[in-house]
Amino acid sequence: MNQGRAIWNTDAVHAAAASGDYGAVVRAVRRAADLTLADVAQRTNYSISTLSRLETGKQHLADVRVLRGLADALDIPPPLLGLADTPPQPMHVRSPAAIVGVNSAPDEEADMRRRTLLTGLTSLAGTAAVLGTSAIRSPAAVDPLHYLEQTLLAAPSGSPPVELPQIEHDLTAAQSAFDLGRYAEVASRLPVLLPAAMATHADGGRPEEVALVNALLAQTYILASKLTVKFGRDQLAWTTADRAVQVAHSSDDILTRADARRAWAIVLRRTGHAATAHQLIVDTAATLQPDLRHGRQYIAVYGALLSTAAYTAAVDGDRDTAYTLLAEARDTAEQLDDHTESGPTAVGLYQVSAARALGDVGAAIDAARQINPAAIPSPERRARYWADVARAFHQWGKPEHCYRALLAAEQAAPDEVRYRKPVQQITLSLLRHPSANTLPGLQSFAQRTGIRPNTGHPREW
Repeated sequence: MNQGRAIWNTDAVHAAAASGDYGAVVRAVRRAADLTLADVAQRTNYSISTLSRLETGKQHLADVRVLRGLADALDIPPPLLGLADTPPQPMHVRSPAAIVGVNSAPDEEADMRRRTLLTGLTSLAGTAAVLGTSAIRSPAAVDPLHYLEQTLLAAPSGSPPVELPQIEHDLTAAQSAFDLGRYAEVASRLPVLLPAAMATHADGGRPEEVALVNALLAQTYILASKLTVKFGRDQLAWTTADRAVQVAHSSDDILTRADARRAWAIVLRRTGHAATAHQLIVDTAATLQPDLRHGRQYIAVYGALLSTAAYTAAVDGDRDTAYTLLAEARDTAEQLDDHTESGPTAVGLYQVSAARALGDVGAAIDAARQINPAAIPSPERRARYWADVARAFHQWGKPEHCYRALLAAEQAAPDEVRYRKPVQQITLSLLRHPSANTLPGLQSFAQRTGIRPNTGHPREW
């Protein structure tokens, strides 16, 4: 920046530096250098909307990597942004899975998406009679998380370390079971996988393997956090997510760090800390943004962060922020295949959830109608989609459509309705509704979701 020294002598920069507001410093320097937000976006790989939020204080500016990136882009002396004038710590970068590009959905898939939600629900009219009580086994009386809880809360078991390929294999199998919606199976795998990963992590191993060991243990804790959230066990989720963040911090894998922080933010939101959760997610997204050029893995994690931030803002009642972040997530999703975790369909699922959380039930149903359930990439997400549709219809006061959506969720992944507390609460409400007798098989469905016979109350572990 040729005008360098003169810029630091401007009143605006002096005032911003004196205020301690790093966003104001960035804004003052940018304006003094006669640069637009678009100019800085090109230099940093941050989006214009992200830069605007950072400058105005709507997004907290404290992450060292973000600050250093802005300092380098605008030639700002590091001390003005609270940075020591030392080189940044190197960060491991995963090999790109593919070159980033935009994949347009085929016309026939777009046509499928235009089919209405009600048409799909109508096909489930006789589902209850077909399923019956024998087609889907009743949930076990034992708490599926019992052994995982003991593993998490007890002292280390002294399990021997194992080879890293074995941990990778077992973790992949457990994650696959989760994606298939087989939560009880995941709960049975983790008490074996977790002690092995912990022991291998404690053993240290060869120096070149330490980073991978840290990442694998962090990813195991992240999966455990996702599972305990499914079961509504927020105390266990708090434990697993906190450990995931701590272990991931020792890793040099930026994507594992981002995944761990996202898991932690979800737990924070569920335990009444929505504002803190939202700030954590958007800060993490800002840290990751300059690395999006490295490939689709980075874009997918970034998109997941935006979608989670949008839903967190919706839960907190911040409509404008929720819909703004969803728009950014949709733009990001256009660079991904529709069958990936953060593709256009995945963002559509979050749009349904966010609208429902904001009380925009009509908007939630309209968003659901734009989604072809067959395009949802995993049974777990397909079941979650139908459960969200059921919750929206329940809020709208349409018990028949709500029940049909619950049956669709059960067809996609039975464990989604067996172990989810929101489903149990909706089922209780349906049992007490005046139209309960017109919903075929409702009593049997209630038993399969864990409503205890003769009491009308959910099962408690």
